[in-house]
Amino acid sequence: MPPGPPLLRAPLLLLLLLLHFLGALARGAVYTNHFLVELHDGGQAEAEQVAAEHGFGVVRKLSFLESGYFFYHNGLAKARRRRSLQHKLRLEKDSRVRKAVQQEGFIRRKRGYRDISDIDINMNDPLFTKQWYLINTGQADGTPGLDLNVAEAWELGYTGKGVTIGIMDDGIDYLHPDLASNYNAKASYDFSSNDPYPYPRYTDDWFNSHGTRCAGEVSAASNNNICGVGVAYNSKVAGIRMLDQPFMTDIIEASSISHMPQVIDIYSASWGPTDNGKTVDGPRELTLQAMADGVNKGRGGKGSIYVWASGDGGSYDDCNCDGYASSMWTISINSAINDGRTALYDESCSSTLASTFSNGRKRNPEAGVATTDLYGNCTLRHSGTSAAAPEAAGVFALALEANLHLTWRDMQHLTVLTSKRNQLHDEVHKWRRNGVGLEFNHLFGYGVLDAGAMVKMAKDWKTVPERFHCVGGSIQEPEKIAPSGKLFLTLTTDACEGKENFVRYLEHVQAVITVNSTRRGDLNINMTSPMGTKSILLSQRPRDDDSKVGFDKWPFMTTHTWGEDPRGTWVLEIGFFGSQPQRGVLKEWTLMLHGTQSAPYIDQIVKDYQSKLAMSKKEELEEELDEAVERSLKSILSKN
Repeated sequence: MPPGPPLLRAPLLLLLLLLHFLGALARGAVYTNHFLVELHDGGQAEAEQVAAEHGFGVVRKLSFLESGYFFYHNGLAKARRRRSLQHKLRLEKDSRVRKAVQQEGFIRRKRGYRDISDIDINMNDPLFTKQWYLINTGQADGTPGLDLNVAEAWELGYTGKGVTIGIMDDGIDYLHPDLASNYNAKASYDFSSNDPYPYPRYTDDWFNSHGTRCAGEVSAASNNNICGVGVAYNSKVAGIRMLDQPFMTDIIEASSISHMPQVIDIYSASWGPTDNGKTVDGPRELTLQAMADGVNKGRGGKGSIYVWASGDGGSYDDCNCDGYASSMWTISINSAINDGRTALYDESCSSTLASTFSNGRKRNPEAGVATTDLYGNCTLRHSGTSAAAPEAAGVFALALEANLHLTWRDMQHLTVLTSKRNQLHDEVHKWRRNGVGLEFNHLFGYGVLDAGAMVKMAKDWKTVPERFHCVGGSIQEPEKIAPSGKLFLTLTTDACEGKENFVRYLEHVQAVITVNSTRRGDLNINMTSPMGTKSILLSQRPRDDDSKVGFDKWPFMTTHTWGEDPRGTWVLEIGFFGSQPQRGVLKEWTLMLHGTQSAPYIDQIVKDYQSKLAMSKKEELEEELDEAVERSLKSILSKN
């Protein structure tokens, strides 16, 4: 057992594009005592020598940079309003140093930290019968059958064995009797305190219980008469403590996201930029690079799986303004309550892929998420999309046990194909079908995860074809947005047909947009695909009164056109929605297409002919047949 706690204490084009918009992110002018230092050559010994000569300490070598190191200076305040140019220049004048960057501090908030005071699977854990999101029999006035369908996955023998999930949060109570047996100490680290013991810092209000609660949802042990059980109760959980500090830095985020990517399979994040309805923010340069390395190199090249809570800003916010939840490299998860309705804090956006469960409307004390709590305790009060993301991580762990060869993209395809509408109900946004018949909702994505369906499909899954990236076109001329009416722009694309990077079957689509307006929060942006699928890229955010920054090369992302043919005319629609007339200028719209050239499901085995997979293969098979007939006709005509 680990020692106890201290005393109370992408492809190049895509990457360049994403890095380019970093300058526009809303940054606070706060500078920390953390420095990124890159050497020309030399190893750890030289880094320590350079640091010592200039009054610094070396925290660690950065795995995502060939010659990058994390330096700190105890003589500087942990947060100050002015840069320390003298320390930066002193390092840069050293001939051994290629670059030195003082790290800015920014805010990252835990999501869903709010106090909301019979199948026989042979579980003796006292809270198991209250874990309605695992098996919903109508507990707490819920809707029977509205759950993650984990019972089917468990009965098939999948419990998460051999899979490690990293909880990036405020620490884990790894001494908790319901977590200790599944705790992976070797894969854990405290990036806030720079030691291998990610135990939560003590506070009187138990504010730092967030990570422990998330960990229990995934990996709490079964049949030990303690609390409840995890979705993947035989998986291993690693604690990555990186929250619970006044300011986050790029170097801490990047280090956390890239921590032990050959050991940790799934990273679960229930945090992000402030959900106040007026923040536009996302990962900085180092974190983007670490995420790109993760999906390309993690898990032996199969790719790290990043699961992100979509956000808790409710109808006042839009998760497409969150660069983590709206990243193509993450699986963004929203939540429903136990009767299928949306939670009051749920944000909606076109980048959300699927949903799980949480609490948010009911006062019933048993309608929350039952899980582990600090100091060996249990709770029924976990909530928010913070609770939703770890549930998804647990389901993905079950799928990985069924097939360890799944790539990060395979997991996204499985999510699209096996998530179900079930009995989910969105009072605002209707359920619709895209151009290839896949049903989706603007808030719930492709539906609620179904663990049984996912493990069955994962078992026989064949890796999807190679992914390509195409700039589908761009409009660079400024266009005025009138106070009344809407601006409509069109882009006609061949999706790079005839080139090496041709995209025929879509996965993700980005609309990279630069726009300014007299009130950013009143902007409403929609985009319609050639196959007629409308994605709401940005909804009104009534609390966002920005009139200066706007959006600068911001990549609005949609998953709603999954599987569609991108060739044809795309339509962008921009207008204002608010009580007062506003003005604006669209300066740029670039269409980024990401997907495959060959049919992604052509080699998959259909076992349920009513499934989304069967429907998708029907479209693909018909197209393959049409192309074969056309080739045959051309061959016959050429011979004659």
